[in-house]
Amino acid sequence: MNPWLFMLMFAAATVGSLHSLAPDHWVPFAALARTRHWSKAHTARITILCGFGHVSVSAILGLIGLFIGLEAVHAFGSRLEDHAIFLLIAFGIVYMIWGLRQSFSRDPLSIMHHQTHHHAHGGNDHDHGLTEWTLFLLFSADPCVAVMPMIMAASVGGWFAVSSVVITYEAATIATMVALVLVARAGANTMQFAWFDRYGDAAAGAFIVTVGTVLSILGV
Repeated sequence: MNPWLFMLMFAAATVGSLHSLAPDHWVPFAALARTRHWSKAHTARITILCGFGHVSVSAILGLIGLFIGLEAVHAFGSRLEDHAIFLLIAFGIVYMIWGLRQSFSRDPLSIMHHQTHHHAHGGNDHDHGLTEWTLFLLFSADPCVAVMPMIMAASVGGWFAVSSVVITYEAATIATMVALVLVARAGANTMQFAWFDRYGDAAAGAFIVTVGTVLSILGV
C-alpha cells in the first residue's frame, strides 16, 4: 500500500475513534438502553445505525466539497454541528416530559408488568421505533467536519483513496461508539433501584439534557 495513503487512513481511524469519545456519541444510547431494557444486540444495532448516519452525512458533505469547494461545505457542516447539540438537548427535554407523563400514568401493578414484559422480550417497542429513528435523524444532522479535509487530501489519489479514507473513518467511528455504548450499558444495568422502574425514562431524558448542556457550555 502507498505509504501516503496508509498514513491518511491511519489519521482517519485516529480522528474517527477520538471524536467518538465525546459523551454525546455514546451516553444517550447507554441511558436509553438502560431505561427501555434494550438487549445488547438491539443496543448495538441502534448504535451502528446512528453511527452510519452520522459518518455518511459527513462523507457526503466531504464529497460535495470536492465539486463546489471545501470552504463552503465546511462552513455548512460546522453550522449543522453547532446546532446538533441543541437538537440533542431538545430531544432530552421532550423525552423527559414524555417519561414523566408515563410515570404518573402507571400504577404499581402496571409497572411490575412493564418490567417483566421488557425483561422477557429484551426491548421496548410501544413507541414503534420512534425513539430509535429520532436518534438516527439527530445523529445524521450532526456531521463531523474533521473528515472533510481528509477526503479532500485523499482526492489526489483518486476514488480508491477517497473510499479507503471514508470506510476507515466510518469503521473506526462506529466501532468506538459501539464499544463505549456496550460498556456503559453493562455498567448501567448493574444499578438496580426501585424508583428507576417508574422514573427511568424521565431520568434518562434529564441525563441527556445535562450532558448536552455541559458540552454546549464547554464548547465541545
